[in-house]
This record gives sequence, structure tokens and C-alpha cells, in this order.
Amino acid sequence: MSTWSLKLIKARTRDMGGFNVRRVLPDTDQPMVGPFVFFDHMGPVDFEPGQGVDVRPHPHINLATVTYLFAGELKHCDSLGTSQIIRPGDVNWMTAGSGIVHSERTPDTVRNVSHELHGIQSWVALPVDQEEMAPEFTHYQGEHLPVVTRDGALIKLIAGKAFGAESPVATFGELFYADVRLVAGHDLRMPDSYEERAFYLVEGTGVVRGVKFREGSLIVIEPDDPCEIHALTDCHMMLLGGAPFQYRYIWWNFVSSREKRIQQAKDDWANDRFPPVPGETDRIPLPA
Repeated sequence: MSTWSLKLIKARTRDMGGFNVRRVLPDTDQPMVGPFVFFDHMGPVDFEPGQGVDVRPHPHINLATVTYLFAGELKHCDSLGTSQIIRPGDVNWMTAGSGIVHSERTPDTVRNVSHELHGIQSWVALPVDQEEMAPEFTHYQGEHLPVVTRDGALIKLIAGKAFGAESPVATFGELFYADVRLVAGHDLRMPDSYEERAFYLVEGTGVVRGVKFREGSLIVIEPDDPCEIHALTDCHMMLLGGAPFQYRYIWWNFVSSREKRIQQAKDDWANDRFPPVPGETDRIPLPA
């Protein structure tokens, strides 16, 4: 009988001001999976004409944000002067490094009609020696990401190396991140070359070691476990993981290996020492 065990993290609902997200990381018992320190499932949510997302300018430090959509569009603007619309299958990779400010809004062309938003936003911690690197932003079109087919599985590799493929998305540290569709009745073995691994069920019902999991669940797998996921229904999953990372302090939008750095970032935002987003004067104030 197998002695392997699994850790189940159920998503908690968070109100983002007009729409809800399902958050699985950070969790009290599982603050990170590899470098992944934050994981939000946005939507699916349907907006009426005139409605949409309006996340005002806010700061980040010492991490990279990764935005990936299944439906809808978002316009990203940042203090580097970037203005970029992301569409389903694309990747927005924003490296905050020493500090960056950005906003995320529904583009006007989409806001004028009924529309859906559905996707994942995750944060990836930077290696300690790169936490204070110069901030940068890169957009990758979905057509340039590798797609791997296995028996009953369609795997789109968002970042890192897995399933014999390598994504062009530039990362920092050892990690993998994949969007997977698994047909009912089929199995998929998780990549086994990473010490920390997990999968998140976006949609569907799956079984691992006789335990049934439904959408909104993050399942963390023990190191070296030759884990196979069996799809009871058609499943949509996100696979993620990487090498273990030193503990990160998290407060609001700030992530760092140093607690004092978090305090400095709080003071900098409260006193307008972060660079502004060109053309935007409003911003999210520092929480009490």
C-alpha cells in the first residue's frame, strides 16, 4: 500500500471590488510551492456593458507577477511606461524587482459590450540575489508557447521546462507552469524533476490515489511522488512547481525575503516615493 500523502488546499473567496477571486496561495500550512507565493483564480465572471475591472495603480517589490487569461481582456499599464493588452493564452510577466507600480483595467472596446473575464494571476518570488534587480515587463503571445500532446492531454507550457518542452518565457530560478486539458477517463503523470509540485483544478473532477478532487482545489504533492492524475470528467488544470525557496514575508502587494524591506516599501508608498504610472493620477492607498 502506498505511503504517499497529498495536501489539499481549498480556495477562499476574496472580493476584489466588483468581482470575486478564489485564492489558494499563500495558505497558512502551505505558504509557497516552489517560487509560487500567490495564486488567484479570477472568475469566471460576466460583466454587463459599462462594467469591468478597474484595479488602480498599486506597487510591488521583489517578485514577478504572472497574468494568464482563459477569457476576456485586460489592459496593463505600469511605471515603466508599458501599455499592453493581454488576451486569452498570452502571458504578461512583470518583474517588480526593486519596485514597480501598475494598473489593470478592462479595455474600453471590451467594456462597451457584455463580456466575460476568467484567468489566473500568480506571483513568483525572485531569487534572493535578484530581488532588487531593475524592474521589467515582457509580454508573450500565446502562439509562441509550446504545446505538448499526450494520450488524452493537451499541455500548454507557460513557463519553465516540463514534458520535454521549454517555454520561451524568461524566468528566474527553477520552475514550471502549465495549462492542461485532460479528457475524461485519461491519466496524466506530474513532472517528477521538481522537488515541489502542485496542481490546481480550474474545472472538472479528478482522482489522485483514490481521493476525489473538484474545481477550486490545489493539491500539493510530496517530493519524489510518482503522482498520476485521473480525470473523472473533462478536466482543466494548472500545474506548477519548482525548487524550494527561502521563506518570503508577504504584506499586501509586497513580497520579500527581508521583513525590513517590506517596512521600507510601506513607507515609500505612503510617501509617494514609487514611480508613477504615466497618465494616471489615482492610486490604491496603503492599507491601514
